[in-house]
Amino acid sequence: MAKIKTSFFCQNCGVESPKWTGKCPSCGEWNTFVEEVVQKEETQRGGWKASSNSSKKANQPKPLKEITFEEQSRLITGDVELDRVLGGGIVPGSLVLIGGEPGIGKSTLMLQIALMLSNTKVLYVSGEESETQIKMRSERMKHHSDECFVLSETKTQHIFQQIELLKPDLLVIDSIQTLHSQYVESAAGSVSQVRECTAELMKFAKETGTPVFLIGHITKDGTIAGPKILEHMVDTVLQFEGDRHLSYRILRTSKNRFGSTNELGIYEMHANGLRPVTNPSEILMTQRDEQLNGVAIGAMLEGNRPLLIEIQSLVSPATYGTPQRSSTGHDAKRLNMLLAVLEKRGGMRLGQQDVFLNVAGGLRVDDPGLDLSVVASIISSYEDKAIDPGICFAGEIGLGGEVRAVNRIENRIAEAAKMGFKKIMLSRYAIKGLELDKYQIEVVAVSKLEEMYRHIFL
Repeated sequence: MAKIKTSFFCQNCGVESPKWTGKCPSCGEWNTFVEEVVQKEETQRGGWKASSNSSKKANQPKPLKEITFEEQSRLITGDVELDRVLGGGIVPGSLVLIGGEPGIGKSTLMLQIALMLSNTKVLYVSGEESETQIKMRSERMKHHSDECFVLSETKTQHIFQQIELLKPDLLVIDSIQTLHSQYVESAAGSVSQVRECTAELMKFAKETGTPVFLIGHITKDGTIAGPKILEHMVDTVLQFEGDRHLSYRILRTSKNRFGSTNELGIYEMHANGLRPVTNPSEILMTQRDEQLNGVAIGAMLEGNRPLLIEIQSLVSPATYGTPQRSSTGHDAKRLNMLLAVLEKRGGMRLGQQDVFLNVAGGLRVDDPGLDLSVVASIISSYEDKAIDPGICFAGEIGLGGEVRAVNRIENRIAEAAKMGFKKIMLSRYAIKGLELDKYQIEVVAVSKLEEMYRHIFL
């Protein structure tokens, strides 16, 4: 009987070590090495058509100018939000990883896409649910397709056998942590199993030109479970975010070899599935019957998409002596910087004030163009004066109290005009070369915080 061979793998980066060590020499994390049973015989490694490719000759290097390139047509899903995030549709032969918290709607989104695709043969492989459970979910969605096939299986070799028979145009794996390959002896979900199964699926996608979607679990820190090499192996990494107790979901891309990495898709969860939100500015701004202080509207950009978002602030005297600085959806360090600018350049005594900042809609933002709206909302709450609801802001605040220009100001102005705003306040240095007459909105240009204060609150 052959001796069982074991090795140690880092759960963070996937590096292999012959013995246990406290600190990973690759990523520097502590106590991440776990022991797993491995099988090192390379002759037994297979996966997707290993025997048929064993006699294939090695590729020869070619000059770059001699390599031919043909533009491949993307597969349009019909979901405008997913197509935008992917860069215009699904690329043939691409490997896409989508991660999110349990119950956020990952399986619902992928099953909905599989049912919406017409004239496209889709194989939905589930290692977590039975065919009956998937059928019940599809009935709730009220989508029907004759080209969507469901397979409840976790062993990769059996999955590839069904792929050989069916020859699908799109493959969905739910989820990658449940798959098990016979060429690795460790348990499903371990570092070596996730790496091996992903490598087999990647080889299948590249050799056949079939796009593959992998659903992945995430850890309590918000990162995708498994080795970090999993994100390096795939072509696109999507993050499905949102509060399970709220109806809105946000689809972000953190890696995309075929498009921008700053795109954003917004969905609304209903009983019959996910509905793409084509005009997110409407849901990100709270509808109110009366004016409230501490509320300002900012024009921001997420990738190529302009959004109008509501910034809410609350400034009150510190009760316990030490003032609190709390922000939800906004960078806390940038909030502290803006408060320091208001104290130094604006003369406001915020040292003994509690400051709470909230971005409405559950969105997380990092656009510096929202600085002007953040400052305006803080001043509004501090002075207890409401801002005119017909004005929005777009500008970055410097340490000297100056209002700096932000990029793609034309898109921000056009979005504000489309949403019915009467005025937009931005930097004086951002309007150079702009034809302001073509916009159905008044542009207010300022260069310092004092000018903004005089125009809004005096």
